[in-house]
Amino acid sequence: MGSTSTGRGSLGGVVLAGGYSTRFGETDKAVADLAGEPMIRRVVDRLATVADDVVINCRDEQVDAIRDALSGCDTAIRYATDPVPDRGPLAGIRTGLDAVDREYAAVVACDMPFVDPDLLALLADRADGHDGAVVQLEDGWYQTTQAVYRASTVADACEAALDSEDTRILAALDHVDVVTVPEDDLDEIDPATFESIDTREALADAERQFEA
Repeated sequence: MGSTSTGRGSLGGVVLAGGYSTRFGETDKAVADLAGEPMIRRVVDRLATVADDVVINCRDEQVDAIRDALSGCDTAIRYATDPVPDRGPLAGIRTGLDAVDREYAAVVACDMPFVDPDLLALLADRADGHDGAVVQLEDGWYQTTQAVYRASTVADACEAALDSEDTRILAALDHVDVVTVPEDDLDEIDPATFESIDTREALADAERQFEA
């Protein structure tokens, strides 16, 4: 169990696992075997080095399989199931953050098994005193599903965006005070941290990296 060193206190964690992952195939990629461990277990184990507890956002029918995949985890695990399935990552962030009982939480998608805990710690430090911190890559893309957010404020912003039927995560973040962290600030961070596993081919590539 870990804790960041910022003045605001401990950090919660949220793992987004509620999507149907249609590009991956018929099985749930959250619990897919990745070099001997379920993919979500790899994400949670890394997240748990900086977060004091972890909320898993998923659908009701996923809970049993994910609970089995996370059996024996040292960190406290709770589940926040989507009231309406598969409304996208904005809804998942809202549901997950609403279940967090700490001021800030690191949010990570379940298909990012290379997530670098040092990045999450850096983002937690940058978010302190603001509503969050998000990386912007050199191509302009924002990494909104590997970020740190002030739980209550961003959950409310997500709810407002959903009510307006604008399901873009950036639609919610436009209304809160989120710090942008440029890619140039990530020299010490593993460049694989943002790799996502969306297909079977990507899973095979990731297995080769873990086994190298």
